[in-house]
Amino acid sequence: MEGVAQLQRQLVDYSTSLFQEGFLDNQFTQLQQLQDESNPDFVVEVVNLFFEDSERLLNELTKALDQPSVDFKKVDSHVHQLKGTLVHKEFKMSALPSATTVRSITLKGNCLNCLQQVKEEYSLVKNKLETLFKLEQQLLAAGGSVALDEMQIRTPPLQREPRTW
Repeated sequence: MEGVAQLQRQLVDYSTSLFQEGFLDNQFTQLQQLQDESNPDFVVEVVNLFFEDSERLLNELTKALDQPSVDFKKVDSHVHQLKGTLVHKEFKMSALPSATTVRSITLKGNCLNCLQQVKEEYSLVKNKLETLFKLEQQLLAAGGSVALDEMQIRTPPLQREPRTW
């Protein structure tokens, strides 16, 4: 049981760090509370849908910006959809520019720089969440539990500064 206790501590510490760094917030906790014995993979399934939607939209943004003549209305639409995906899946990605910012960007190079930042932020979020789920799976495989009421995750106020554009 010492191995289970150690894995539980690792999971709590890692989850706490994700909250402190701003990768997770109380909406993620609410999402976890929707998971129960009848659907034990609920959170992972929702997050995987988020990954699929985000990757599809990032690819569409990339294609739109790769055109010789960029249709900025189309770019704006893709950014709006991407932000909507994040809101509906209850995740935050602070690297996303606002629709107003996209409208004000007239140079393709600026859009490409923004897109690169978004892709890097997305990759970071994806890696962090995948690590969290791997820790949960290791704990379950060792006979432990990931029940929220047993974990005592510390969720202090966010320390991460929002990005400005």
